[in-house]
Amino acid sequence: MSDNREGFGSRIGFILVAAGCAIGLGNVWRFPFITGQYGGAAFILIYLLFLLIFGFPILVMEFTVGRAAQRGVGRAFNVLEKPGHKWHYAGIPMIVGNYLLMMFYTTVTGWMLYYFYRMVTMGDLMGMNPEQVGAAFGEMLGNGPLLCFWMIVATFLGLSIVALGVKRGVEGVTKIMMVALLFIMLLLVVRVLTLPGAGEGLEFYLKPDFAKLKEAGIGKVVFAALGQSFFTLSIGIGSMTIFGSYIGKTHSLPKEAANICLLDTAVALLAGLIIIPSCFAFGVKPGAGPGLIFATLPNVFAQMPAGRICGAAFFLFLSFAALSTLVAVFENIIAYWIDAHGIERTKAVKFNFVAIILLSLPCALGFNVLSGFEPFGAGSCVLDLEDFLVSNTLLPLGALVFVLFCNHRFGWKQKNFLTEANFGKGFNFPTNPVLCFYFKWILPALIIFILVMGYIEKFTPAIYAKIFG
Repeated sequence: MSDNREGFGSRIGFILVAAGCAIGLGNVWRFPFITGQYGGAAFILIYLLFLLIFGFPILVMEFTVGRAAQRGVGRAFNVLEKPGHKWHYAGIPMIVGNYLLMMFYTTVTGWMLYYFYRMVTMGDLMGMNPEQVGAAFGEMLGNGPLLCFWMIVATFLGLSIVALGVKRGVEGVTKIMMVALLFIMLLLVVRVLTLPGAGEGLEFYLKPDFAKLKEAGIGKVVFAALGQSFFTLSIGIGSMTIFGSYIGKTHSLPKEAANICLLDTAVALLAGLIIIPSCFAFGVKPGAGPGLIFATLPNVFAQMPAGRICGAAFFLFLSFAALSTLVAVFENIIAYWIDAHGIERTKAVKFNFVAIILLSLPCALGFNVLSGFEPFGAGSCVLDLEDFLVSNTLLPLGALVFVLFCNHRFGWKQKNFLTEANFGKGFNFPTNPVLCFYFKWILPALIIFILVMGYIEKFTPAIYAKIFG
């Protein structure tokens, strides 16, 4: 372990940065629309259960590997594995997964920045009817130079923060973004809940109605909740491992992970409190899909008093959510080059600025110049392929690696994992046989289930429908 290794300046910095990595568009984009799609509050209860028994322990395992090794995922397994073992090879596809995530996340972050800019400087969306708002989103996607420009802006902003270092850049700036994000969200919640008709949306969102689960299909609801509890925390490609390597041993890792899960969940719930009551207030379906953000909500803001201000604030908090994830993943990438290859931070940032822009071009151009490339059939694009490879392949495979490594004799061994995880103040994982069995056998089985069902849903939807009825 290097004595000169930079770390976080404070515990709250670690919590906010790690939460910033977890808090992304999955919270404020996907969570509200799948909640609307699968019955509101009843879905949320199932989601919270899976977050506790599934996402939370895997997050602890990622943190534990990082803290014990004092390295990011690119070198952590090298430090902890037994002599002659080959676990370190798993770090390579995880780093590839970080690059692959950035290949489309930079473009999507650019969308948020552009819509915030458009709300502030032009405000033209406020004067459009619903059809025109939808068309405006399509026009943006068809404009290759525009998407490339905002993708470059997003990449520049994220890597500029990382270039400042862990304390001054990643920690210092992310803390500001996260506090601002929460403040903006709370203001928007207050504004939305004062709208006429918002009460119906609030009831739908917060009052469990289990009959709606049956309507949506209980199997589909359960699988969606399981998947969301997994994807929401950004676990599986080592994005959290690096932050474990920057935190001290004062507090136990289950306690630290619990704080991050609570903050991540709070943001997701607040996003739902903004979006779902807004939709009900203006007669919009909250389960309208991902297009809800760009094609539907601007119509809501257009009908809302002070809608332009609210719309600008909304896209600003979306931009902060996306940028916090960019910064976290960029730090993981840069730390890999520092740890594994001894490259100075500034040089690693400059090299990756060029590399990530070039790698992101296919996604930015996938809606226009490369629109003829449809990897999953008509209507699909480069982003769909990249997202599928990350979300449905590399994330579950990486999570499986962490679980097996932490809990089996052919890895790090469960005793070593639990000792490291439980070191420090705060609540611990109990070391009883039931929990140990769950970690060793049930968790891997659930991950494999997510992996297999994700492929079945994508490539054989008829079989998926039969399984879940």
